[in-house]
Amino acid sequence: MAYRLLVIRKKRRIMPSAAPMKTPYGLEIIESCLSCPMAKDRLFCDLPRQVLEGLDAISSSATYPKSAVLFVEGQDPRGVFVICNGRVKLSANSADGKSLILRIADPGEIIGLPGTISGKPYELTAETLEPIQANFIPRDAFLKFLREHGEAALRVAEMLTDIYHATYQEVRYLGLSGSAAEKLARFVLDHAAEHGQAANQRAVRTHLTLTHAEIAERIGSSRETVTRLFSDFKRKRLLEIHGSTLIITDKAGLEKIIQA
Repeated sequence: MAYRLLVIRKKRRIMPSAAPMKTPYGLEIIESCLSCPMAKDRLFCDLPRQVLEGLDAISSSATYPKSAVLFVEGQDPRGVFVICNGRVKLSANSADGKSLILRIADPGEIIGLPGTISGKPYELTAETLEPIQANFIPRDAFLKFLREHGEAALRVAEMLTDIYHATYQEVRYLGLSGSAAEKLARFVLDHAAEHGQAANQRAVRTHLTLTHAEIAERIGSSRETVTRLFSDFKRKRLLEIHGSTLIITDKAGLEKIIQA
């Protein structure tokens, strides 16, 4: 599979007091795991200082543009990527070019875990949804690190559990939903439950940056169908869309579509 990958690598220096560096992609570079301002909010990054020092020593930081491919399904596992900024889509692809997004990885997550732990080829393709910064850790160094640090190994086990639940949710979309409308309604409600906040007593507001094509890949449908269904949902006043902001105005109405 041919693809173009532009990478800007940063030399590692531990400078906790230094201001964040700017890159051509507008990212605020995190110079070190030790100085990460959001470490406490991230499952794998919120580790004791001594453990983070060991992690920092085996990590190689780089920035990647939008649509960069970090690894492809079927490729021998080289190691894992710890996402510092940005999001990465993990998808399965068929021989005829169809793509299905299994999940979206957010900052603080590790991608490439199942293959790196098992030694089997990567099961998914990882592609950046936007410019990102990520730390790459080679497989042998990562496995040695986990053997030496039980707390980090426990965090990895939690992440593997999250991957299992995300895969189960995808099975729900594809196997338990009878129609495209039901799949989209389930996706919207699940996304709001995970990322949304109450706008008032009845409405729920959430930030949705995926394109209609990406949502279609997420639920196993087509872009045209997703666009049509969103228009239908808006016409029925089930939701409102303002740019990347989605407001669920009739949660019960979306739930009825699923129950039907």
